[in-house]
Amino acid sequence: MIMSTTDDLSTGITVPRRIRSFVRRQGRTTSAQRRALAEWWARFGIEASQSLLDPDRVFGRRAPLVLEIGFGDGESLVKMAMADPERDYLGIEVHRPGIGSLLLRVAALGLTNVRVICADAVEVLERQVPDQCLDRVQIFFPDPWPKTRHHKRRLIQPPFVALLSRKLKPGGRLHVATDCEEYARAILDLLNHTSELANAVAGKGFAPRPVYRSPTKFEQRGWRLGHGVWDLSFVKAGGDD
Repeated sequence: MIMSTTDDLSTGITVPRRIRSFVRRQGRTTSAQRRALAEWWARFGIEASQSLLDPDRVFGRRAPLVLEIGFGDGESLVKMAMADPERDYLGIEVHRPGIGSLLLRVAALGLTNVRVICADAVEVLERQVPDQCLDRVQIFFPDPWPKTRHHKRRLIQPPFVALLSRKLKPGGRLHVATDCEEYARAILDLLNHTSELANAVAGKGFAPRPVYRSPTKFEQRGWRLGHGVWDLSFVKAGGDD
C-alpha cells in the first residue's frame, strides 16, 4: 500500500489514508500447497508483527540479506537462493497459494537461506524491517495498473521509494523488472530523480538482465509473444566505490 491523503469533513484536517497496490486474488489452494503451509510454515514462515526482525537470529547467521517483494509462486526466488547459498533471502507475498508453492520447493531442496512473510510489503517494511539492513531489494513484475485512473495504486511511487531507500544499506541495490514499458519509463524517471539512489548504468538508462535473475515462465511466454522486459538497477549512496 502507499500513502495518500483525504480531508476529514468533520474537522477540516487532512489525514493520511492507505491505498492498496495489490488485490488479494482468491485463487484455489491445492492440497499440496495446503500441506506445505501446514507442515513448513513454522520452519520458514515469519509472522507479521510490530516487532523489528533480527535477521541474524532469524537465519542463524550473519549474511547479506536480499528482500523480494511479491515473489509469485516462488520459482525465481528459490532458484536464486539455491544458486547463492552465501546470501539470505526474505520473500514477502500476500497470496497463500504462491507461498505454499514456495514452501514446497524450499523444503524439497533443503534450503536454509529462505524465509517468507505473508503480509502487505509496506507494512512489513514500516514495522518489521530495520533501517539499513538490506543488501538488495528486488521487485519483479509488479502490477502495472495500466489504466490511468489506477496509476495511484502502483506500488513504486515516491513514498515507497523513500521507504526502500531507508531500509537499504549504503551501497545496497534496488532491482526492478517490468514488462510494461510505460511503467518502466515512469519508474526510471522517478528513480533517476531520487537523490538517495544512483543509476548503476552509464547514461542513466535501463539495465541488462543480471545473471542472477533467471527468466520466469511468464517472462519467457511474453518473449514468444514479442513482449519486452525492462530491468532497472539502482544503488544507494554511501557505499564503497
